[in-house]
Amino acid sequence: MPTTERFVADILQNVNNRTILERWKDLNLTDGWLVAGCLFQTVWNLQAQRNPEDSIKDYDLFYFDSSNTSETAEQKVQAHTDHVLRDLGIKVEVTNQARVHLWYQSYFGHPYKALRNSSDGIDRFLIPATCVGVRPDELYAPNNLGLIYDGILAPNPLTPHRDLFQRKAESYQARWSWLKILVQGEQSQ
Repeated sequence: MPTTERFVADILQNVNNRTILERWKDLNLTDGWLVAGCLFQTVWNLQAQRNPEDSIKDYDLFYFDSSNTSETAEQKVQAHTDHVLRDLGIKVEVTNQARVHLWYQSYFGHPYKALRNSSDGIDRFLIPATCVGVRPDELYAPNNLGLIYDGILAPNPLTPHRDLFQRKAESYQARWSWLKILVQGEQSQ
């Protein structure tokens, strides 16, 4: 079983992850987390003996502010984040988890229950192996780091949207061919 220390050491090999975490206080995100692809995809790149930053489309940051769920407020947080990280030359997406339920169905075609905090949003990623977030001195990985290192892509029962899962899993497998897609006990490679 991979340890927290190994995972953190691996994700910090990605210079963008490391820099984001070094500037964490400047980001000033309420219940903030660096999440998802930039983390597990860094691990997959290292396993494939590729550059840690290869094929990572964006860097996602979650925060939770139920006091203002307007799109304008989220855009202000995004603008501040863009300013703090402007020199990295990467795409960073900031999402207020307190407002995801307001737009999810119109964007993805499925209903989405309101969340109570940012870790609820991490719990609901389409693939349990990808449910991971970090911030300085803290890791949140509710489904076992082994799934990431083993490359197991299975549907998340908390977000049972088969169409979205299949698209996401196939996209990952196209970039990291060794990943295993599991659907109802079946395995495809």
